[in-house]
Amino acid sequence: MRRWKYLVAFLLLIPGIVSTLRAETSASLSKTPPNFKVAFIGDQGLGENAEAVLKLVRSEGAQAVLHQGDFDYENNPDAWNAQINEILGEDFPYFASVGNHDVEKWNGKDGYQQYLKNRLNRLGVEWDGDYGVKSSLQYKGIFIIQVSPGDLGSFHADYLREQLAKNRSIWRICCWHKNMRLMQVSKKTDDTGWDVYEEARKGGAIIATAHDHSYGRTHLMDSFEYQTVASQSNTLVITEGRTFAFFSGLGGKSIYGQELSGTWWAKIYTKTQDAHYGALFGVFNVGGVPNAATFYFKNIKGEVVDRFDVISRVHTGSAVEQHRSSR
Repeated sequence: MRRWKYLVAFLLLIPGIVSTLRAETSASLSKTPPNFKVAFIGDQGLGENAEAVLKLVRSEGAQAVLHQGDFDYENNPDAWNAQINEILGEDFPYFASVGNHDVEKWNGKDGYQQYLKNRLNRLGVEWDGDYGVKSSLQYKGIFIIQVSPGDLGSFHADYLREQLAKNRSIWRICCWHKNMRLMQVSKKTDDTGWDVYEEARKGGAIIATAHDHSYGRTHLMDSFEYQTVASQSNTLVITEGRTFAFFSGLGGKSIYGQELSGTWWAKIYTKTQDAHYGALFGVFNVGGVPNAATFYFKNIKGEVVDRFDVISRVHTGSAVEQHRSSR
């Protein structure tokens, strides 16, 4: 009788063991390739300027795009998708979260979301949740969470906290469209609440936004709500509790002038600084160092207007130690 009890107990443990093994296998198969380049854009539009930014993405050799909302401004998902396909191709990894100008045509069989889902399905990329509204996915070892505070849905901060707590990736990026007033430098208002910024910070995630049609990047922050700077170094060391945020909204629609400033900004690039359209590029696993990345903002004139390095200290143990021991 006792032997049967042990057998039953063991059988009950099997699903958990299999789940753990599957998770470890999945993690091992999704490590970030060396020098993996991602372009960050937002506020795009249709036509010459938007096309120039997409051509820049292509010429820089980016291997994925993260688009933080506001697509074509014409409620024309088909034209927007065609513009991407014409320059980057139908199977280019293009991830996007909903912006305020995308809400009307977001849902439905011919909506923006469906075009994005179709692209992910062609790529074989799976996601959790309501894609682009409150969703997460793993791509090339990078954990991407896309939410839409101030645009669609609710409880976005709760979702960020839950997703970050159960993920073990070195690189995690939290993406949404809108901002808090002090997390942009033009005319935008308090649209998201501080909780999404703070949950991303606590989870050691890079914060990618847009909405302000310009570019700005914070220093490494201890608090976004109180604008507390942890370091002004141009090498930003991310931990669970310290990270940086940026808005990259020079995707092609228009360019705003600067109205605000603050000591927490490492870089501001607006019409006031004679800005041109462009994109922020992040190169992950740079030089084959798993927890190292380098970022630069480049405009369509070929000028690099911001450059900085990032080191992740989030869940780095085994991957980094293995790299060091092999050198």
